[in-house]
Amino acid sequence: MQSADLTLTLPESMQLPTPDYEGYVDREEVLSWRVDPVEGVVGFLSLVAGDRERCVEVATDLDAIDRFDVAPIDDETFYAYAEIDLRDADASLMAPFDDGGLVVVPPIVYEDSSTVRVTALGTDDALSGLLDRFPDGVGVEVERVGDHDRLSGSLASRLTRRQFEALSVARELGYYEVPREAPLSAVADALGCSESAASTLLRTAQANLVDAALAR
Repeated sequence: MQSADLTLTLPESMQLPTPDYEGYVDREEVLSWRVDPVEGVVGFLSLVAGDRERCVEVATDLDAIDRFDVAPIDDETFYAYAEIDLRDADASLMAPFDDGGLVVVPPIVYEDSSTVRVTALGTDDALSGLLDRFPDGVGVEVERVGDHDRLSGSLASRLTRRQFEALSVARELGYYEVPREAPLSAVADALGCSESAASTLLRTAQANLVDAALAR
């Protein structure tokens, strides 16, 4: 069995009719979905890192969402279950994965409303056919293809919002480039904290990611 890491760029017509979470959601990982063609709805179970109260407030005011429930994990992460009306666009986007030789490996990560990262596991023939089945307008970038020899797991529950922010800032500034393009002081300035605090944030986040990779 092989797996492929894909980045999908969705046209506006295929983007989920969900709120703009920028500013109060750091990461959303779709763990599972359920299509009910009889009721004409599709449900998504997600793990979200962000401001839970603000998410509930915005989601419940959106007409496109028929149901929105949350289950807190801690102050900064929670499970969210949302149901929306099943649109033709949703069915056409999910259809390429409806192959007996394919399995979608959670989580599916929504970086924003138009950019989705997904891993598919399957036979060589099934993976090859997958790329040909996406509807017109969907951009598909293959990030990796190879043996599925990695442990899967969620990252959102491993990092705090501040740790997410620290890693994002450091990556954007070039702190993780080789050779390094920005010193720790630049990261600290962007975060508005001392170099010692910035170092602690980065090292703690990195340790949590290593533990996730090693399934500890």
